[in-house]
Amino acid sequence: MATSPKPIAVIGAVFVVLCSLYVISNKRRATSHSRGKLLTKNKPKRNGVVGAIGNTPLIRITSLSDATGCEILAKAEFLNPGGSVKDRVAVKIIEEALECGQLSRGGVVTEGSAGSTAISLATVAPAYGCKCHVVIPDDAAIEKSQILEALGATVERVRPVSITHKDHYVNIARRRASEANKLAVMNPNGNRGGYFADQFENVANYRAHYEGTGPEIWKQTDGKLHAFVAAAGTGGTVAGVSCFLKEKNPGIKCYLVDPPGSGLFNKVTRGVMYTREEAEGKRLKNPFDTVTEGIGINRLTHNFKMAKLDGAFRGTDMEAVEMSRFLLKNDGLFIGSSSAMNCVGAMRVAKLLGPGHTIVTILCDSGMRHLSKFCNPGYLSQHGLTPCAKGLEFLDCQ
Repeated sequence: MATSPKPIAVIGAVFVVLCSLYVISNKRRATSHSRGKLLTKNKPKRNGVVGAIGNTPLIRITSLSDATGCEILAKAEFLNPGGSVKDRVAVKIIEEALECGQLSRGGVVTEGSAGSTAISLATVAPAYGCKCHVVIPDDAAIEKSQILEALGATVERVRPVSITHKDHYVNIARRRASEANKLAVMNPNGNRGGYFADQFENVANYRAHYEGTGPEIWKQTDGKLHAFVAAAGTGGTVAGVSCFLKEKNPGIKCYLVDPPGSGLFNKVTRGVMYTREEAEGKRLKNPFDTVTEGIGINRLTHNFKMAKLDGAFRGTDMEAVEMSRFLLKNDGLFIGSSSAMNCVGAMRVAKLLGPGHTIVTILCDSGMRHLSKFCNPGYLSQHGLTPCAKGLEFLDCQ
């Protein structure tokens, strides 16, 4: 009797269906984390200064760990070549722009930045054969502008105004890219056009942390962490890291710590962006009043919308200042304002979870680019922020 072909046909059909489902699921996963772009495969090995970015140490903050009974760990992002976590974002933005043809070698990358992203772009752009044009608010620490100029970037310092104003530093940076593109059309031999990095809305920012920072944290902790906490400016770090960690283990808690005047705390905890006191236009300084730089915002960015958060905490300027001095004295860590706020957040999480937990945060940059403000005793005195704590008692005053 001839063997019936039906079982073979059935097995073949099932095999084809399973293969199709596998391909579809992989495509969906890639797309969901790239907003329509598949994650780059077979990436070329990065060399030179670009190759030195990432894989930063995850260090134990001994003083805070001993004080809480938790393991409080921090990614030492200030050890990147450009001095901050934003090096990751700069590389990802430029590489994706070159890959899709929106930026050409010899072109100019423009950005509106309070400092760190601009410095990172100015650091890595030459490695890709590009130039950098930065628009920075004139209330940012002056040393950031000085570093940018030393790196060869074109720097515009402008008055801080609402993001809805045409002369907000981000909107000016967008115009500068458009102007460069118009010049390239009129004189293609002398100009290679411009590309607006758009760190707030460009989800290459998110991808830099979903593909880099998050996996590094997972590997360095052997997956044995209970919580992650960070402040948000663009939202790329907290979104990328939280999404990756929760994919690996949904039980990992991810939190936001928010500086004075920012609306993100209310968005996470109450589902609304503003309180009446924090509505844009109600404060003397726009968009928020705080001595911290690069964190806090009063609008939702595309990057932040992708974050997977379990809650949020408020942090104060005084706590950030005191934390920075405490860590310098007890751990030899000379950190900037956003790093200090992140450590305040780590202590909030430790108090919430109790002893025995592993908590990870980010040391975004060092104090070297905060000398004229956050690390300046005279400036802090003028704002009633002279540190005087002997230990961690300042965390009890909120």
